[in-house]
Amino acid sequence: MAGEHVLICVAWPYANGPLHLGHVAGCYLPPDIQARFERAKGNRVLMVSGSDEHGTPITVSAETNGVSPQDIVDKYHTINSKALLDLGCSWEPNIDPRGVEFGGSLFNRTSDDEHHKIVSENFISLLNAGLFEKKIMQQYYEIREDGGRFLPDRYVEGDCPNCGAPGARGDQCDDCGVTYEAHELQNPKSKMNPDASIEIRDTEHFFYRLDLFQEALEEHASQRQSVWKSNVRAMTKQWLDMGLRPRAVTRDLDWGIPLPLEGNEWDGKCIYVWFEAVQGYYSCAKIWSHRHASPDDWEKWWKTGENGVKPRHLYFLGKDNIPFHTVIWPALIMGLNHAAKGLTASDKPSLPGPGELQLEDNVPAMEYLMLAGGQFSKSRKHAVWLPSFLERFDPDTLRYYLSINMPENHDTDFNWPDFVEKINSELIAAYGNFVHRVLTLGARLPDGRGLDSFDDLSYCNDEMEKLENLHHEITTSLERHRYKEALRNVMRAAQLGNQMLQSATPWKYLKDLDGDGAKESMAKLSFGWRVSRFLSIMTQPFLPFSAQKLWKALGEEDDVSLVSWYSAIDWSTQFKWSEDVPEPLFKRLDLEEILAQEQDLASDDSNNNSDPTHGVKGSKKTKKEEKKMPEGTTHLDFETFMEVELKVGKIMNVTDHENADKLFVVTIDDGTEGGRTICAGLKEYYTPEQMMGKSVVFVANLKPRKLRGVMSEGMMLAADDGNGGVTLVTLDGEISPGSQVR
Repeated sequence: MAGEHVLICVAWPYANGPLHLGHVAGCYLPPDIQARFERAKGNRVLMVSGSDEHGTPITVSAETNGVSPQDIVDKYHTINSKALLDLGCSWEPNIDPRGVEFGGSLFNRTSDDEHHKIVSENFISLLNAGLFEKKIMQQYYEIREDGGRFLPDRYVEGDCPNCGAPGARGDQCDDCGVTYEAHELQNPKSKMNPDASIEIRDTEHFFYRLDLFQEALEEHASQRQSVWKSNVRAMTKQWLDMGLRPRAVTRDLDWGIPLPLEGNEWDGKCIYVWFEAVQGYYSCAKIWSHRHASPDDWEKWWKTGENGVKPRHLYFLGKDNIPFHTVIWPALIMGLNHAAKGLTASDKPSLPGPGELQLEDNVPAMEYLMLAGGQFSKSRKHAVWLPSFLERFDPDTLRYYLSINMPENHDTDFNWPDFVEKINSELIAAYGNFVHRVLTLGARLPDGRGLDSFDDLSYCNDEMEKLENLHHEITTSLERHRYKEALRNVMRAAQLGNQMLQSATPWKYLKDLDGDGAKESMAKLSFGWRVSRFLSIMTQPFLPFSAQKLWKALGEEDDVSLVSWYSAIDWSTQFKWSEDVPEPLFKRLDLEEILAQEQDLASDDSNNNSDPTHGVKGSKKTKKEEKKMPEGTTHLDFETFMEVELKVGKIMNVTDHENADKLFVVTIDDGTEGGRTICAGLKEYYTPEQMMGKSVVFVANLKPRKLRGVMSEGMMLAADDGNGGVTLVTLDGEISPGSQVR
């Protein structure tokens, strides 16, 4: 069965600065995960986006830096394109390796001549259909000796007319998300010349008749209620409840697409960026088709067939752009369909039918990734910049952290200690540790005895069932755009593998492969290869670099991204093996080293704020007054606290200490081959049976010492109620032994 045609539309970043991690988490990583997943399922995916190069943020940056707008967009299109590719986003190759019929991708530019032509043609089409009206509007004008100039959107700043927030832009408030006309600002001033005198003047512009599409958009929104996320439903409803009004589609600015009209009265005006940039999804598909496929192939991803089969449209963006994709862009699409049928403003618009351009199926908009409690911001240089990050770290570590911390339903926070902890105690300790154990133990087998010789699935029915259930859950989560949930289930598969190996203890049989218990134990190790293969396929959408590295280490020679999603649970797959020496997938991170680097980079950036490409942070949090602690409290330095290493261990054995009446000798699975031994004074409070199998917290870096002749290699944590009650600190739920506690 041929796969679906899936169009993945990615928000177009302004080419006025480098991308930061807020952009990545909100707009650019989720669609890449989705595209990789859809391709693995066999669907025909076309992913489109590019640099938005005509907005006033571009001209503001150019004026600030004393260069031309073209210089700005050329610089940052190159920087951002490279950064996205370095992150593993699948913008290349442009044609799907399976063939052009399966689609491909294009990260384009709005300065592209073909984009200009398509937008201009659409402008004329909508104009001829009577979907524009000319109106005199009021706009701020900066009085200068050379005659002055009109101040479009971001050239004006003031207090938001809705929430009162200072520093609001002339078109939208970043604090409350409300859009408005610049003349509605309170206490306005010229952004570039704050001391200049400004006044309101009349200027004539074209307005798009959004109001004509109110009823059709309400019908569309009602059909998407069960699909859209709550933030999408709420913001769309807010816009529709306010009632739609005509919206300006031209502005007084030289930088942009000139109006395709004759007459001197339109000199100095261009097409408004909101009207132009959203059409990039449509123009980009056409351009991809013209350059890489057949001229009309784009229609497969944009139009419903005469048989009623629809392509599926997914739009990925931050929450501040929701109304542009659920109200404005759908209204433009319906307008283009309206005009193509020869209808005019006097005819009632309708939702798309067969042969017409389709509306979105879902808009899985993200909330914000925050930095130090504040929103990432280019303009305020409060950010961790993507190019700088990728110069120093494995891209898959960032993909993992942002995926497991993705702001799907609420704002989340980026901080370095949490980043290091999640990489070291989750990604490495659970996933990386498991696959490395399988590969290294397999490599230690004697010549002539490969893992395939121990393949016996009859011992692994429980593991197969659990993995098949996890595969279903991961698939369902990705289909619903629940990326954190999907990745957590992938990590559960790694934890399952660790538990299987720890229970089977195959290392005990490497020197006696035919001894008692060896057959089952080695069958479990052999199945570890299949679990690793499962993980390589499942992690491919999230961690493409390490997934391919693992795929090769397993003896596979092709590209894991081309492997069927469902082959992960094909237990009949033929064994393969690589003779290369196994290497860890990831390197542990050192928090102190990172924080020292951050301090140096922040210092360097503060001395050179003109180009944030390689800087790390901008704004610093205001120092808060220290909270008063109870009398007698001794404060512990953070650095000292971070030296204490707390980990998770599972109690595997408990025996009496031969030389101490109050001590147990406890064997703990700590994620290493041999485990560790801890002497614990818990006889008064527990029996050995009560302790067995508990997941406990222990101090992992406590200096070993002999207690009555037995070397104790740590300390388990317990709570003392002060009244003779002592209880071990245990964990709720499954977590891999060796995981770090934070």
